[in-house]
Amino acid sequence: MPADPHVLDELRRLRARVPQLTGALATGVDGRVLAQDTPGVDGDAVAALIESAHGAAVKLADATGQGEFRELLVRGLHGFVATYAAGDGAVLTLLAQDRVNTGRLLLEGRRAAARIGELGELGDVRKPARHARPAAKAAAARTRTPRATRTSTTDARTTTES
Repeated sequence: MPADPHVLDELRRLRARVPQLTGALATGVDGRVLAQDTPGVDGDAVAALIESAHGAAVKLADATGQGEFRELLVRGLHGFVATYAAGDGAVLTLLAQDRVNTGRLLLEGRRAAARIGELGELGDVRKPARHARPAAKAAAARTRTPRATRTSTTDARTTTES
């Protein structure tokens, strides 16, 4: 099956934004390759491993009460493998050098996974992008417990006097 050109374009833009990425691969949760930008890596073999790792991660998150699978990060001696849910039927996997900024890897991976999820979960059917989330769902995710007020028992000074 030919790669989805929109997904492939997203993978290439992602690799341009994070220079320490050595590869990017979008697969279906069934292990089918949707698009890949992985020089020197057998995409089909990696996709089969991604399918297994994704299944195990979904079960682990569920069994431990952590909720729906979002991402999986593996660190090896020579670098990272980061896997993200990309909609309901796709998975984004990034290969990165050991010297990558992990925070940047996670941030850019999450953004790219969301865009790939919007492009179409199975790669062969483009669905319209979902730009707005229901207000009730977004509000519930941002509920925070208010901070306790600070009480001061001493007179703190910000300058020193000689």
